[in-house]
Amino acid sequence: MTDIAARAHRLLDLHSSPELLTVVNVWDAITATIVSEVDGIEALATASHSIAAMYGYEDGENIPVDLMIEAVGRIAAATDLPVTADLEAGYGNPGETTRKAIDVGIVGANLEDQVKPLAEAVAAVEAVVKAGEAAGIPFVLNARTDVVAKAGDRPHDEVIADAIERGKAFLDVGAPVVFVPGPLSEDDVTQLVEAYGPQRLTTIGYPGSIPLARQAELGVARVSYGPFSQSVALMALQDLTKDIVAGGGLPSNFRVLN
Repeated sequence: MTDIAARAHRLLDLHSSPELLTVVNVWDAITATIVSEVDGIEALATASHSIAAMYGYEDGENIPVDLMIEAVGRIAAATDLPVTADLEAGYGNPGETTRKAIDVGIVGANLEDQVKPLAEAVAAVEAVVKAGEAAGIPFVLNARTDVVAKAGDRPHDEVIADAIERGKAFLDVGAPVVFVPGPLSEDDVTQLVEAYGPQRLTTIGYPGSIPLARQAELGVARVSYGPFSQSVALMALQDLTKDIVAGGGLPSNFRVLN
């Protein structure tokens, strides 16, 4: 437990530092190893969508929880860096799922609210916080609200106000950071950081998102990439396949990584 506590403290420090934490999401042991070897990477995050896809499951808690726990445990064992896991909405029991994740070396997690009633979402966050406390580690819960990602045609001001209310409620019960995935403008980020406090908001990187340097200036704690990193890897594989079918071969910058 000493080692896992040290990793948890390190992960918490990385989130609270004024320097922006960037994490490239991984989905198995070899991607964890490869990403860990890059200078400047100080923590890893898993992507539930990517892990589910690896096993042939649709995203959305269709993968059996014990299979997800096994997968994130293998990732944690493949690196010396702290690992935060995407645990979706907790697979029906957020506290117990967190306990299982801690047992395999995970020191932080995303937890989706899925736009459930606020009281229900807050109770799930509390269960995860208590699981970390019971384990004796500062478990870094990245409490996620899906109100922006699932905004539909709701007025944007209402959506941001909802994200602020939910995020503040999650922070009030012990979550150290709040994840608001979806398209955010500089004004949105400014409002969220003002409401939560600096180094309390985490975002997702996507084509056209606010540049990393600017997000750091605005007080964002962390940027992750979800399943998009797996898409980039799959693009490379598909492009290679097309080249081979067309009579080509390995790219000129080919190098052995495993």
